[in-house]
Amino acid sequence: MKFAKHISILIILFISNIAFTQVKFEAKVSKKKLGINERLRIDFEMNKDGDNFVPPSFADFTVVGGPNTSLMNSYANGKKTYQKTYSYFLAPKKRGKFTIKQAKIEIDGEIYKTFPITITVTAAVDRPNGPPDASDVASENIHLVAELSKTDPYLNEGLTVIYKLYVSPETGVSNWREKDIPRYNDFWSQNIDIKGLNIQKGLYKGEEYRYVVLRKTVLYPQKTGKLKLEPLVLDVTVEVPSGRADIFGRQIMTKVPKTITAGSRTVNVKPLPAQGRPSDFKGAVGDFNFNVTTSKSQLNATESLQAKIEVSGKGNLKLFELPSLTTPSSLEVYEPEHKESVNTNLSGMQGRISDTYTIVPQYRGKYPIPSISFSYFDLKTESYKRVTSEELVIDVLEGPTASANNTEDVATANTKQTVRPSTNTFSFIKTKSNWTSIVSKPFFKSTGFWSMILLPFLAIPVAIFIRKTKDKRDADVQGNRIRKADRLARKYLSEAKKNLGQKEIFYESLERALHNYLKAKLNIETSDFNKEKIEDLLKERQVENQVISDFISILENCELARYTPITNVTMQNDYDKSAKTISLIDKQAR
Repeated sequence: MKFAKHISILIILFISNIAFTQVKFEAKVSKKKLGINERLRIDFEMNKDGDNFVPPSFADFTVVGGPNTSLMNSYANGKKTYQKTYSYFLAPKKRGKFTIKQAKIEIDGEIYKTFPITITVTAAVDRPNGPPDASDVASENIHLVAELSKTDPYLNEGLTVIYKLYVSPETGVSNWREKDIPRYNDFWSQNIDIKGLNIQKGLYKGEEYRYVVLRKTVLYPQKTGKLKLEPLVLDVTVEVPSGRADIFGRQIMTKVPKTITAGSRTVNVKPLPAQGRPSDFKGAVGDFNFNVTTSKSQLNATESLQAKIEVSGKGNLKLFELPSLTTPSSLEVYEPEHKESVNTNLSGMQGRISDTYTIVPQYRGKYPIPSISFSYFDLKTESYKRVTSEELVIDVLEGPTASANNTEDVATANTKQTVRPSTNTFSFIKTKSNWTSIVSKPFFKSTGFWSMILLPFLAIPVAIFIRKTKDKRDADVQGNRIRKADRLARKYLSEAKKNLGQKEIFYESLERALHNYLKAKLNIETSDFNKEKIEDLLKERQVENQVISDFISILENCELARYTPITNVTMQNDYDKSAKTISLIDKQAR
């Protein structure tokens, strides 16, 4: 009996030891029934480490998070407990019943599988079952908002868009990056510099939030109708409470990556009224002062003076032309020098623009400069206004007097005269010729004959020299790379060079040249073009960061230049910079 009792104890201990060492691999879900607007968490747990984990196909779900791996080792009463978990967060694609099939893993050379799990997806629920996950909490507590100062401006009336990031007091943001920047098609735009991100308090939908201003932009619409503003898109790392506390009682935060957008906004741009529009109106919108002045009122002939036409005030100063100066034909007038002193802030453009003409009189006398009119649309009264300058007189004291015969010569130059034929009308035609005989010399033993004989022999050393020069050039790998890069730059930029001076056509040609170069160099399609991808591909080809930055800045200049006044000097600089950048990329790319 005593022996049988000992045997029974040994069997029990052996069975217990087997139970403790038995491998477990199972799948657990947060719920088996959920709404289509809910998230599902599935954990694959094992009590022993394994290799070659193969998850099931989540064909009926979208994986919104995971796989996340967690390990837990614990000791209790001298016994070690091990647990490893692979976690996924799933969003159902449609309603219905779906089966999540088996997962596999290899532990100690054996293959273990989980049991299939059936999930029922119902219609959207008002209040999702169970506590929301971290991603849902982040979505509810962080918002990107685009605030417009005006939604119905007139054509060429300034407005501002301010992008604010609202964060609730319970959450935080540890990192953010602009993923997609608005291009503001059909607007003249300028970003306002922001010095530091100051945290402020404000209300979002009636609730207290903290917010920071990320971007400020001034816009002037260049078309009428409904214009769409592209959204700003951010990649943000959000810190949300995990519901757990550390040993000091402080809340443990969970970091959740989120992509948020301000959404697209629509601006309804009103056309300027046709009624009462002056014939000399050139698109000025705002509140302006107009002035015409000369540097001198009296001078001597061949001396010079300056006449300045100036507009100052608040409005679209960079987006219209000044009226032209009209002078008597006896005054020499040179092309005007255009100057701008304009500041742009949240209230729009403010400052002054001017055209300065240099005038040189040739004769003594008094020369009137007729009055000049400037028209603009006043936003305060929503009506057109015209300002007219006074007539100016230039008094030339000393110099030659304009000859009275000058006027007579001009008058008689256009009168017709009767042509009277005479006997000598055709006297210039020769009626006699002096013929001389030509004696031909034989070609044999002539200079041409000996040249043709000796020329092939003389060409041999020249050909040898050319061949050696070519071999030397072919061996110059670095030099060939530089020459090839320069040829590519000239090839792709040739069309843009032809259009220098024509702003819209030039920048369209320049942008097309840059895109064609990238397609040839990086083998990517036009539909794949975005700044982030271009930057990544060039970095993979070991192109220097400064060269990449220059290339991206040229692309941005092409986008902005279509809506911004550009000088010929700026266009030439952009062309030279493009040629240099393409050449550097071709030399550095591996």
